[in-house]
Amino acid sequence: MDIVDFALHVDKYLNKIIQSYGIGVYFFLFMIVFLETGLVLTPFFPGDSLLFISGTFAANGMLNIFVLFAVFSAAAILGDSLNYWIGAYCGEKVFAKNRLFKKEYLEKAKTFYEKHGGKAIVLARFAPILRTFAPFVAGIGKMNYRKFIAYNITGGLLWVSLFLCGGYFFGGIPVIKENLMLVTYVIIAVSLIPAAIELYRHRKK
Repeated sequence: MDIVDFALHVDKYLNKIIQSYGIGVYFFLFMIVFLETGLVLTPFFPGDSLLFISGTFAANGMLNIFVLFAVFSAAAILGDSLNYWIGAYCGEKVFAKNRLFKKEYLEKAKTFYEKHGGKAIVLARFAPILRTFAPFVAGIGKMNYRKFIAYNITGGLLWVSLFLCGGYFFGGIPVIKENLMLVTYVIIAVSLIPAAIELYRHRKK
């Protein structure tokens, strides 16, 4: 199973996984979200679309919405925490050994996370790729961990609630139910808008 194909056809593959592995699907879903948020090498794993599609399957009785909420929330929070500690442990070593990373970048990261770290952690949850890198950079910037974990939990619960409940309550609408693949594309595209806007603003400045 190609991961890109899976990301773009979550509905098709998730149905097959439920039929093949039953309750084991919850472990699979946990690992996908955990890896997407926990490792900077896997930002391309499905996130928003996976939560939404899982919600639609829960609405159809194929998955339990409460178990899904617990599984996705735990995966999102633990994934960000792992990413933070990887950044905290490896970050300065990377800056010290790689000429592409200047020390001034490290200082800027520290300054940024002292001022805007909480907002960045929460908002990054809703932007693919950014939500994978934000906790890693927070670790590099030595953001206070108590502050980080508070915003990590807040952002994680908000993110899971929005997309999972969105799929649960709206996924059963006929036009959405019949066009889940198209909905997946739309969710991915919309999720990338905040990152595109920030990139545009940065380039403009």
